[in-house]
Amino acid sequence: MNTGATILVADDDRAIRTVLGQALGRLGYEVKSTGNAATLWRWVEDGEGDLVITDVVMPDENGLDLIPRIKKARPELRVVVMSAQNTLLTAVKATERGAFEYLPKPFDLRELVSTVQRALAEPAAKNGATAAEGETDDANLPLIGRSPAMQDIYRVLARLMGTDLTVMISGESGTGKELVARALHDYGKRRSGPFVAINMAAIPRELIESELFGHERGAFTGATQRNAGRFEQAQGGTLFLDEIGDMPPDAQTRLLRVLQQGEYTTVGGRTPIRADVRIIAATHRDLRLLIRQGLFREDLFYRLNVVPIRLPPLRERTEDIPALVRHFFALAHGEGLPLKSLDAAAMERLRAYRWPGNVRELENLVRRLAALYAQEVIGAEAVAAELTEAVPTGGPEAPAGEGLGTAAERHLRDYFEAHKGGLPPAGLYDRVLREVERPLITLSLGATRGNQVKAAQLLGLNRNTLRKKIRELDIEVSRGLK
Repeated sequence: MNTGATILVADDDRAIRTVLGQALGRLGYEVKSTGNAATLWRWVEDGEGDLVITDVVMPDENGLDLIPRIKKARPELRVVVMSAQNTLLTAVKATERGAFEYLPKPFDLRELVSTVQRALAEPAAKNGATAAEGETDDANLPLIGRSPAMQDIYRVLARLMGTDLTVMISGESGTGKELVARALHDYGKRRSGPFVAINMAAIPRELIESELFGHERGAFTGATQRNAGRFEQAQGGTLFLDEIGDMPPDAQTRLLRVLQQGEYTTVGGRTPIRADVRIIAATHRDLRLLIRQGLFREDLFYRLNVVPIRLPPLRERTEDIPALVRHFFALAHGEGLPLKSLDAAAMERLRAYRWPGNVRELENLVRRLAALYAQEVIGAEAVAAELTEAVPTGGPEAPAGEGLGTAAERHLRDYFEAHKGGLPPAGLYDRVLREVERPLITLSLGATRGNQVKAAQLLGLNRNTLRKKIRELDIEVSRGLK
């Protein structure tokens, strides 16, 4: 296959240049490689190449600094950036300076080839992105971690910085949902406006509409003066709706109207107010389950879930724990505590822990270690002692000695308490069964490494019955397992 396209590769690592040259050459591309930015720039000035692939750190110039010059000289020339500096800041800078794509090192060769094909096939944008206003030190970044899971988050965030798209952030408690929302604001085009956060679970249900939309004097008993709501406070900026799953039905209806019409009225008011805000919502709850239970509006879900971002729990990115520990020790040192570190055994003890409280739990542990232990290098014994006092692994706490039946009854009360003055929607029996069946089958498949025959035996089901339930419940079985 001869594509006729020429790709310019700049990387100071000879091995990477060789790999890219061979892989792209086999696909029919002509590849010109260099280990410095000066040669790459000369090729660009001479009009060579249909695509640029460049590293960030090179001996003579930072690859990111080269991008604006390339975009100015040849706006149609796409630039793909690779970097071992796998931080949110790198992804943001690459995107803001006009890179077509950012790929962290070590990169997946198939993903890079796919990116090259897209870059050469998609029509070029007329205007490149502008450079970021000022620089930010990595130490001030809101998100820490270089795991593959975090790299995916960084790239999604970088693509969203220049937009006003509504974002839904999901993840367990303590994973950093508000930090992601702040990053979207602080590095986005609304950075000069206010960032206003409201936690739905922390406000009495009867006051949420007033908190969101404000109220007029005399709107209700005790309203002695006009009060600006969070929408008004966030004008020109970002409104972060945390724990959106706890929003009561009436407020859901009003929020949907704002998202549909772009305006709202205060409680007790009549004059519509234009809502110039970007909405970012977050939840640790399963909103699709709440929809089936009749507790969350499906149309509101789709309005909020324009761009979904799932934050991984800490147990899914344990390779980030050392960097997080260093970061939290540095924060504690900045607050006046002695600078501490962990030995290798202590770090391994942290990696083996399940972290039900996620990053928030890790931060609390590190601060506790910095405050309570005199030694400069803290060992595994101290870490184990502190983890013994932590929340037990295995999910949310339940009352001591609570059996499955009691726990189920406690959970089912939520259906009825949420519909005070009425009954839950019809079909409750089937919905409850599906809630129990799905995690039971999922856990059984996980315990048998995806072997459906063994899972059926474990559950006491016919294999065909299990297959039918997997299809009905839309349960994903790990690829490659049977």
